[in-house]
Amino acid sequence: MENFDASLSTYFKALLGPRDTRVKGWFLLDNYIPTFICSVIYLLIVWLGPKYMKNRQPFSCRGILVVYNLGLTLLSLYMFCELVTGVWEGRYNFFCQGTRSAGEADMKIIRVLWWYYFSKLIEFMDTFFFILRKNNHQITVLHVYHHASMLNIWWFVMNWVPCGHSYFGATLNSFIHVLMYSYYGLSSVPSMRPYLWWKKYITQGQLLQFVLTIIQTSCGVIWPCSFPLGWLYFQIGYMISLIALFTNFYIQTYNKKGASRRKEHLKDHQNGSVAAVNGHTNSFSSLENNVKPRKQRKD
Repeated sequence: MENFDASLSTYFKALLGPRDTRVKGWFLLDNYIPTFICSVIYLLIVWLGPKYMKNRQPFSCRGILVVYNLGLTLLSLYMFCELVTGVWEGRYNFFCQGTRSAGEADMKIIRVLWWYYFSKLIEFMDTFFFILRKNNHQITVLHVYHHASMLNIWWFVMNWVPCGHSYFGATLNSFIHVLMYSYYGLSSVPSMRPYLWWKKYITQGQLLQFVLTIIQTSCGVIWPCSFPLGWLYFQIGYMISLIALFTNFYIQTYNKKGASRRKEHLKDHQNGSVAAVNGHTNSFSSLENNVKPRKQRKD
């Protein structure tokens, strides 16, 4: 295993250049294998979980959902505030910011972005709750692609470009997650559901976030600094893939025909992650077919 680790490190160094030594020894960052294994386990649970739950009663999970969503709301708010203050203290340049030009402010950004990376591991629970509650229609291609890819992408970001121009997308995403997880948490309380009106605007905010990230990333290409161009090109490509998937989701969810088809289908989405927010309504047909019709539960 040690030889494999060394070979992997050598390959990454040849492909991406030297790692950022400021994160050496940080939890989960020295070695890619734990992150990769967590991602494989996540995908196996996505595949096998619905099969395991097929002939079992769904779990309510209401109490733990309230705590879980409140926790992620507070963590997202903390990350957003810390990133904003760190960028302000370091006088970060919107157009292009290198990774070693703001001293202690860079370290503040790095510390917060480690939590951002780690939050992507915590967010795997979004999918596990869908499986436990047998809401397999919410486990979409978009949902799984986004969750599985973000943890891996941010392992590489934290090891090579853990501050500088990397801050922008994480800052916007943390703000969107404050809105999104607070919505999830409130929706897990039945008496609050009639007052929740903003799920459509969360999806719009996500799309706006991707567009703004592309604009800001492109500035670093047009007016380059010491931030590696390869990372900027990759981020633009990844944002384009999310725009395509989220746009397709938005059209299918909110156009008139889609809305009418889903009106009855959404009645029992009472799981703290009420549909149509983060790409959760287009189903994997193979997963949906594994679920037997069941009586609606009013929990």
